[in-house]
Amino acid sequence: MGGESHPLRAKSTKSTYPQLSAHPVGQWIPNIYKDRIGAFYGTGQYETKNLRAMMHEGVASGEPHIKLSVYDVPNLERPSFDDAISHEFKPTRIGELFGPSWSTHWFRVQITIPSELRKKEHLELHWDANNEGLVWTDDGKPLQGLTGGGERIEWVIPDSFRDGKEHTIYIEMACNGMFGNAPGGDSIQPPDPNKYFQLAKAEIVAVNLDARQLHVDIWIIGDAAREFPTDSWEQHKALTVANKVIDSFELGNKESLKTCRKVAQEYIGTLVDSSKVYDTETEPIVYGIGHCHIDTCWLWPFRETRRKVARSWSNQCDLLDRYPEHRFTASQAQQYKWLETIYPYAFDRVKEKVKQGTFQPVGGSWVEHDTNMPSGESLVRQFLYGQRYFESRFGTRCKTFWLPDTFGYSSQLPQLCRLAGMNRFFTQKLSWNNINKFPHTTFNWVSLDGSQVMCHMAPAETYTAEADFGDVKRSVTQHKSMDQDETSLLVFGKGDGGGGPTFMHLEKLRRCRGMSDKTGLLPRVHMGQSVDDFFDRLENKIAAGTDLVTWYGELYFELHRGTYTTQANNKRNNRKTENMLRDIELLATTASIKGDYKYPKKEIDDMWESMLLCQFHDCLPGSSIEMAYDESDEIYAEVFATGKKILKDIHKTLGLRPASNQQSGELLAINTMPWPRKELVDIAPGQCGVSCGTGNVLNVRKFKVSQKPAVTVKEAKKGVFVLENEQLRVQVEAGSITSLFDRAAEREVIPKGGKANQLVIFDDKPLYWQAWDVEVFHLDSRKELPSGRTTISEDSQHRVSVVTDTKISEDSWIKTTISLSAAFEKYQSYVEVSAEVEWHESMKFLKVEFPVDVRNTEASYETQYGIVRRPTHYNTTWDMAKFEVCCHKFADLSEHGYGVSILNDSKYGFATCGNLMRLSLLRAPKAPDAHADMGRHHIRWAILPHQGDLDSTTVRTAYNFNNPITLFEATPATDAAFVRDLPIKLTGSTSLILDTVKRGEDDEDVSRGELSKRAGKSVILRIYESLGGKSRGTIETSLDVKKVWKTNILEDDLEELRIDKGQVEITLRPFEVATFRLQLS
Repeated sequence: MGGESHPLRAKSTKSTYPQLSAHPVGQWIPNIYKDRIGAFYGTGQYETKNLRAMMHEGVASGEPHIKLSVYDVPNLERPSFDDAISHEFKPTRIGELFGPSWSTHWFRVQITIPSELRKKEHLELHWDANNEGLVWTDDGKPLQGLTGGGERIEWVIPDSFRDGKEHTIYIEMACNGMFGNAPGGDSIQPPDPNKYFQLAKAEIVAVNLDARQLHVDIWIIGDAAREFPTDSWEQHKALTVANKVIDSFELGNKESLKTCRKVAQEYIGTLVDSSKVYDTETEPIVYGIGHCHIDTCWLWPFRETRRKVARSWSNQCDLLDRYPEHRFTASQAQQYKWLETIYPYAFDRVKEKVKQGTFQPVGGSWVEHDTNMPSGESLVRQFLYGQRYFESRFGTRCKTFWLPDTFGYSSQLPQLCRLAGMNRFFTQKLSWNNINKFPHTTFNWVSLDGSQVMCHMAPAETYTAEADFGDVKRSVTQHKSMDQDETSLLVFGKGDGGGGPTFMHLEKLRRCRGMSDKTGLLPRVHMGQSVDDFFDRLENKIAAGTDLVTWYGELYFELHRGTYTTQANNKRNNRKTENMLRDIELLATTASIKGDYKYPKKEIDDMWESMLLCQFHDCLPGSSIEMAYDESDEIYAEVFATGKKILKDIHKTLGLRPASNQQSGELLAINTMPWPRKELVDIAPGQCGVSCGTGNVLNVRKFKVSQKPAVTVKEAKKGVFVLENEQLRVQVEAGSITSLFDRAAEREVIPKGGKANQLVIFDDKPLYWQAWDVEVFHLDSRKELPSGRTTISEDSQHRVSVVTDTKISEDSWIKTTISLSAAFEKYQSYVEVSAEVEWHESMKFLKVEFPVDVRNTEASYETQYGIVRRPTHYNTTWDMAKFEVCCHKFADLSEHGYGVSILNDSKYGFATCGNLMRLSLLRAPKAPDAHADMGRHHIRWAILPHQGDLDSTTVRTAYNFNNPITLFEATPATDAAFVRDLPIKLTGSTSLILDTVKRGEDDEDVSRGELSKRAGKSVILRIYESLGGKSRGTIETSLDVKKVWKTNILEDDLEELRIDKGQVEITLRPFEVATFRLQLS
């Protein structure tokens, strides 16, 4: 022990380590070696000496290889293929300019492959005019879209073109870029109407595929070198491999490209050239899905979107053929319908890919709509029309609601999703919040009624990812819910203006996956599955015990708050159309059930689809260019014309005619509200009637003039006016209400020194997004508008009014009329204000304020099928962020026992700060529409004080305020019992609202044949609980009803209910939306 030698040490091994140093070796300077990588494949001074110089093996342009001729379409028209090619084409060439903005030019491209290129591995036509285009076959089949500006400029030339003969294709040029025609580099500025585009490239290119693939290899390895942590061996190896690739490159030596690629495989593996890279047994946590968000209008008009759909989805059909792992998802039934109608060949390609499972419809809605401002029934119809379209064309409904770009998500969406057959929701927009960071990635989102959906917000924080190394990495590093589930969706592809994934996106993801398996550290991405597969796994985890965190109520978006107000006329058209459609369906249902009237299903469908289109999330919010609103005005004009004709036919069927000054028959009033009404109606100048009763048709009697006037007005002292009825006393001074005294409650509504109905104006210059945003700092610029002279404008037995002219600026003015009508017992009186505004401002915001003597830390705002309560204080940044919010027909501030509601007609922006209520009226942004809101406006609002808490008084009065009674005369054809008897009514709790009465979608006498017909006739009722409490009621009907079913909003029968003597007892949970189907005998 201790001194003897070890037997193994007896043999000495000769070392390979040199004894003498051969030369000095320095440590790499990382930043220099990183910067070298980009220069290897970038443009600039080295592009003739680096990898870029070997991308092409040959190029042929000009005649005889490329012959060009063009048909310049006049008048900004967008003709069909057959129309276009019927015209004369004139010769043209590279370098010519084409325009102006939004014009269309059809090119006949005659291609002859030169002999020296015919045997090259891969041939492409490269076409670049810096604008969008669509490649067509010579027999009229759309093949693929082109983007321009160096991106998606290639079309793969078929092998059949290599025969030495001349072959013809057509290219339809659209004179707009992917993001419209804004001047300079700011895409949201109003479009330049006179942009011209130069045809810079039209050539046959033989592509060196090894060079192209090496480009992607070094790009991704270079990203790893730049973005991996510098204390990781993976980063150092990426830097080493990348530089080794560069050192192995020899300009002009094609074999060196193969050597370089072998070096790259040391880091990304050997499988990256095919879909086999995804066949390894390793577990992924990031799931890639191709997507192409196409704004149905935005910086371009609706008409251009139709072509964007054809270009974009044709691209994806091509890529789905070339990349077996590719899966593409697209939403918006409207866009599918456009493709089906205008581009049947492209639609058939899509339909085949859907059948194969590679092209995946998603979303279940008509468009990717705004969710703040559409009514509850509009949201229902988005789902009803969307799901019915997908089911009728593709045989299945969507399971996932898809809304990545909408400006906030209203609180009843989870409930409506579940009722539409969807229990999953995908978005990412809240990542744009500019005050608070939303805390969750994957969570349960809970509606007002308690319904929930699984929600996932892509942690890469985009729906247009470039499929870069960084996108994959951020899918984990920005994931906020990894305690519950570590997986995520990576939604990639060119978007907003369309396009979708490119071949480069798919190639990059192959390398990211190869890198994860070969080297590690990068999250493992997987391709080849669907959005539903992702949520299916999540649902299985939940079933196995995973508890996701919950978020209750609205997903308020802390940005784009100005969209509640911008483009006021468009918002007014939306509200008016919603009300009209409600009336039409109710009256048409009654007429078709009780008489021989044929329910106008096609016309109603067309009206709904048109309005749903205009609820797209850049149309209704007001964030599109002027051309889009010119189109929406045309759409609404057609809707109103159709609706007016339908109503005229229904009234004729009912034996009614519009009232005139020379009335000859009994006066009747049409009421489409499901509760009793007693209101004043103007019969003729100086004459007033009172409509009262229940049902769709009310009696009208003349207003009874008593010795004591029902309402009075007087000038108490110079410039101070007092309007008074039995319930309210209103004092108006300088156009503002300085006192509103509730005589019944013996309570002053306006705090001492306060001025209600005070017009105020603000500077409105957001950080960037003009039409979209109003920033918190705008509140610091508040200025009261000094009013002009106030005069009495009406002093009649039934109504009194004072009018005030207010100068806003040299170019703008507002005339406000404050009115008080005679009060009726059991009906709460209110102060009505109508305003006529001439508006020609720039970056200003007009509002009207109402300080009230009420105190609460929360205010209530009507939303779809319910009420949202929001803070009136700024305790936290989450509270302060809601300095401007969305409401529907009313906002309310109540304390125990008393409150004040502000009603509106077609306004949506509101704020309550402390006891100051503020209704937003008009904005004046200059981008992307330079003329947004300029011109004449007519606006109505009302102040409704009420005893007790917020209750059905406000809810019903707000409905009535938005749905004025219409006056008619009876004719000899009028069947009094027929028109007066309401066949269906709802009794019980006053919080229950019968919001919709319509015919069943698939009734055999109504169905348009999209889906299976249902025997007999049925009536659909939509009822909701409006105040937030469990409520009971009774559906009462005089119709011969065989069965009653509770259904979902798609009208699938779910539960049969008992009917006894025409009565059905129902119970709804707080804020529940319930649909019932009455099957008639």
